Order: sequence, then structure tokens, then C-alpha cells
Amino acid sequence: MNRLISLTSSALLFCAGAVLAQGAQNPSQQDDPVFLKNAALQIDQYVASFYRSKKLPVPEVTDDATFLRRAFLVSVGRIPTAEEARAFLEIEDPTKREALVDYLMNSKGYSSHMSNWAFDILRITDNRTGGVATNEPYRYWVRNAMTTNMHWDDFTNSLIASSGDGWDQKTAAVGYYTRDRGMPLDNLSNTMRIFLGTRMECAQCHDDPFGTTERHDFYELAAFTHGQSTIGQENFEPLYRELRQSDKLRSTDYDVAQVMRAAYETSLGGGGSGHIPLPSDYQYRDGKPGEVVGGRTPFGKTVRMSEKRAEGDGRVKLAEWITTKTGDQFPTVIANRMWKRVMGKGVYEPVDEYLPPAKTPHPDLLKLLGKIMIDLDYDLRAFQKVLLLTKTFQFGTNPNPSTVEGGDDFHGRKIERLAAEQIWDSLITLATGDPDRKPVRTLDDRIYLGGKPVLVGKKTMTQVSKEVLALKSEGEVRKYFNEFLNEVKSGGGNYSNKGSMMSMSATRSYDKRAKVRASELPSPAPGDHFLCLFGASDREVVDGATREPNVGQVLSLMNGFVQDELVNNSSAHLYKSLEGATTDSEKIRRLYIAILSRPPSAEEMSWMLDEVKNQGEEGYSNIVAALVMSSEFLFLQ
Repeated sequence: MNRLISLTSSALLFCAGAVLAQGAQNPSQQDDPVFLKNAALQIDQYVASFYRSKKLPVPEVTDDATFLRRAFLVSVGRIPTAEEARAFLEIEDPTKREALVDYLMNSKGYSSHMSNWAFDILRITDNRTGGVATNEPYRYWVRNAMTTNMHWDDFTNSLIASSGDGWDQKTAAVGYYTRDRGMPLDNLSNTMRIFLGTRMECAQCHDDPFGTTERHDFYELAAFTHGQSTIGQENFEPLYRELRQSDKLRSTDYDVAQVMRAAYETSLGGGGSGHIPLPSDYQYRDGKPGEVVGGRTPFGKTVRMSEKRAEGDGRVKLAEWITTKTGDQFPTVIANRMWKRVMGKGVYEPVDEYLPPAKTPHPDLLKLLGKIMIDLDYDLRAFQKVLLLTKTFQFGTNPNPSTVEGGDDFHGRKIERLAAEQIWDSLITLATGDPDRKPVRTLDDRIYLGGKPVLVGKKTMTQVSKEVLALKSEGEVRKYFNEFLNEVKSGGGNYSNKGSMMSMSATRSYDKRAKVRASELPSPAPGDHFLCLFGASDREVVDGATREPNVGQVLSLMNGFVQDELVNNSSAHLYKSLEGATTDSEKIRRLYIAILSRPPSAEEMSWMLDEVKNQGEEGYSNIVAALVMSSEFLFLQ
């Protein structure tokens, strides 16, 4: 790495992660570069044996420019800045690809891109009770888990076994359940789909005709999470009903009560009773409507709970079963998800319908990936780094359809349109430079009344929630309400209650107009936002995003953000890459590198020189428009 010291400061950043890792004393396996390289080699050896067995030619390794763009978009979800691209392309060093991987996987961009993935799979939204964003602490908890690289098994345990105060960051993972308040069976279906790749939603109503899951199995599993409640809300309900039935529905009194209600609604009581009554329409011979059944897991190592008494720790037992008692299912499901994330296609598809390794086209590979995941202690960053270090990731894309079983010949990453978040974050990069240097969205735990924050610097939602959930009786609730109301009126009631519109647009850390990464914007994106137009998830279903094109996307690129912030904006960051360039050809080369991460071909250079000759300075804007709206910019290979 010392050979790079004389290069640009941007280039040196690529090497920082590798230097730190090599200098660590007794690193754990997930931090040990030797272990990571060896794991990558094992994957490549499997792929090499596959080529030999199928008598397929080994693909060529892709060029530096393609690798650069691919690595950035896959690992951090954006194209490189002009400075990053030029620094990498101008380095003459055989280890620069490995150094680039270190740079990317240790960057803020990695956690931002992973947050988009987590928000989508968990369907995280900015729900509100009155003016209070009730999912805000949960969203922040998940974002922080991605930033601190919480390991997947710990992450899963924290979500599934959660209980307590939703505004306390130690227990804010309860948002996983409160996000689906009143729909515990749907929540359970999503749990099985996300973490174990098992689709059980049909079994809520009937035996699955296409699988092995029976309705009785589903309710036995649902028993583990049955009995969810809020903490102490029964003491608050009499006061809340009185206010709703009085003439104070549009008063400060009601708004203050809404703040208290938000504290209750984000809490989660009960630990999972372990038993549940069968539904009134239960139709099979193995049970009767209303009959109480105890918890029992449908596969893996069996875990049971009593149908006669509430044990109260069902969620903890469910979390333990998912992460430690389902054999190779838990590690291989997340390994396959990460393989698709990096390589473009799962070892088997769809990734949320688990197949035992023996039933997949590549059983030995899937077993290897599961073992690596376990060896890395479910460190998703380290696991993805292993995949990025493989030669398999570096192969050039096969322009022809695959002819092998399963449709995957490991011939480069599959060509696909960028996700909405990748396009947005790349446009932001062109417009403003490195977006990861901007402050990230912080936890907004201000108290909102009528859409405006009150008691700023005096009290927060975190404090209110702790105080409210500690109230033990209706009398204590009423006393607290009156004191809180007086505090608002005397010290923080500078707001107007004009109806719901203001409440729904309360000030956030970043609003939809901000030129920041998608992970920092409201969730889901508003209907008129670029992200929504390009298929970002509405966060109603798991993996709800789409990459399907439509005419509106074309019009948006031609007449919207691209024109306003790039083509017609002389202060856009991409134009700064032209500073110091003294010839038309050098300016054109730099625009290509800034937008497509590669220099132009000789033919392209000839075309662009003609454009500049005919149009003058406007020619450069035309080049920007053409490149940003090109398929090459909008697709990843």
C-alpha cells in the first residue's frame, strides 16, 4: 500500500481501510483480511470447478471502469464522484481493486445503502399520531443498526424478542411490532418470509395447497407472539374518550392528549403468551373454533409452549428458535439475500422462498455461503466484502442468455436498471458532490402540536414517553395530563391548531426537497417525488420496490431534476471537474468520467467534439443531458 502514498488524496482514501485492517492486532475473522481473501478464494474455486464440469470458458475480468462503477453502485448505492473516479482510474497498482473495496465498505455510503435495503424489507414508514412521527425512533434504531454494523443474528433477536418503551433507543426495536399494530398475524407472516424465507401468509386462512404448512401450524406459531399490548394505556383511555366526545376535539387539550397517546402507541407490553385461540371460522378436524392451542414450531428443532397457561416469554423463544434452531435455514437465507444484492441474482430465486441446499442448482455453493456467514458471525458487511473480493464479482457480463440449469453461469453481474434510490443518489452526487459528507438525519424526538415543535430545549418525546409509561393509575394519568397541558400553555404553546394538514407536514430533519441521499428523506417518498416516480417502495409490502420503466420517468429526466440541477445549473458539482482542463477533448473526457465513470471511445469523442464545435459552450450541457439520460447511466452491469 505504500506505493500509493505519492498519489492524490482521494486515492489515499481507497487505501485507508486496508491499512487499518492490516495493522490490527489479532483481528476477528470478520476483520481479518487473510480470512476474507481465503473465503473469497473458496467461492472462486467452486465457480472454477463449475466451469470445468460444464465445459464453459472462463469469463474475462472486466475493465477498471466497469469494476469501479459496479463496485460503487453495489456497495454504496451511488456512482463515484468525478474525483473518486479519476483517482481510481489513474492509479497504476495491481492491488487497487482490493483497496477500493476496503474504502467503500468502510464508508458512510455503505450504511446509507444498507439502510435503504433494511427500510424496504422492514417496510419502515414515518407514521404519525397527530403531529408526532410514531415510527421515528424505530426508523432511527434501524438506521443506527446499519451504521454500527449490528450483526444479523443480533439484529433479528432484537426485533423479534423486543418489548418496552418505543422511544427509548434501548428498546426502540419494538417498532417492528407496533408498525403492524392490530395485525399480528400479518406481522408473523412477514417475520417468516424475511428471516427464514418461508411463505406462510396463505395458512392464515386455510391449509396451503402449494406447500406443507397447515392452518393449525400457523396458529401454533402465532401463539409465540400472541397477547401484544401497549404499556398502561388502559389508564389513559377514559381521559382520551372524554376529550374525543367533548367540544375540545380541536383544542390544545386534545393535542396534548395526542402526544401522550403517541407514547402509549409506540410501546409494546406482554412478552408473548405462548397460547392462542383458534379463529371462529376454523374448519379442520385437528381443532375446534375457539380452542386454545399452545405454541409449537413447525420445523427445525421443536420448541413448545403450554396451551394451559401464559408463559410470557414467547417472543424471546421465537427469536431464539429462528436464529439458532432452524438448522442451515437462517444463515443460508440471509447469505442468499446478500449474494443477490452483490451478484445480481440469488443462488436460487425467489430469495424469500427457502430451498434446502440439496434442492438448488448449486448445493455446495449454498452450503459454503452459509458456513462463511456463520464463520463471520453474521456480519453482513464482512460477508458482502468477501463477495466483492471474488474474481466472480469482477467477471464481465455475458451478453448472451445463460444455457445452464438455474439460469446462472456466474458470468458477471446481471444487467439491470438501477433502483430508484441508486439513480437519485447518483444524481445527487453529480449535483452536489459526495453526498456522504452531509449530516445524516438525526432522531427527531421533538414534541409536535399542531404541526409545530413545542417545549424545544425543555422536554422531548423520549422524556414524555418515559414519564407517561411510568404512570400506574387513571388518577396519575389525569394529574400528569393537567401538568403537561399547563407546561405547554405557559412555555411552549406557540402554535396554531388549524386542522390536520399542518400536522401531517411537520418539520423534519430533511424534507422531500433536500438534495440528500434517499436514506435521509421521508419514508416512503411522497407521491410526487422522483423516488416514487422511479419505483421506490411504498413500504406496504416486503420488497415492494419496482424497476419497471414508464413514460413519466422519461419526462422527469428530460424536464425535471436533470434539467434543473444538472444541465442548466452551471454550479453543479460535475462541472467543477472541468476546472483546469485546457482543451475541449479533456473537458469531454472528464464529463464522461464524472457521469459514466469511464473515458469516451474514439468514436464518441469525435461526436462530442463536433457537438461542442457546432454549439459552443451549450454543447457541454447537451453532452451532460445525453449521458445522464442514456441507458448506460441508468443501468448497472
